[in-house]
Amino acid sequence: MMTGTQLALRLLLELASLVALAVGGYGVWADGPVVLRGLIALALPALAVVLWGRYAAPRRPVRDSAALWYGVQLLVWGGAVALLAVGGHPGWALGLGIVMVVNTVVLWSLGEWSPVIER
Repeated sequence: MMTGTQLALRLLLELASLVALAVGGYGVWADGPVVLRGLIALALPALAVVLWGRYAAPRRPVRDSAALWYGVQLLVWGGAVALLAVGGHPGWALGLGIVMVVNTVVLWSLGEWSPVIER
């Protein structure tokens, strides 16, 4: 039961990171042109989806590098938290970051956070 709940939370956190990338990307250049801010808000989550799907997802096509697996997760989740903070939402960034870290630690302690897992 605990593992299923944590994996469901993990999925929600992955989706939240996409939203955070969009919101943070839009807010990071506060006085920039709205069109460019919108493009940044669309491009960052799209790039994250491509990277995550290729290098960090359980059924990813590239499985030969644990460093890429860890690196992409750190890049996407860390980038989401950082952009959210810089984009004007530091409280949300802190809360999201704490939940992400706790979820990762719990999944790791359950043996469910590893680059060798394939679903």
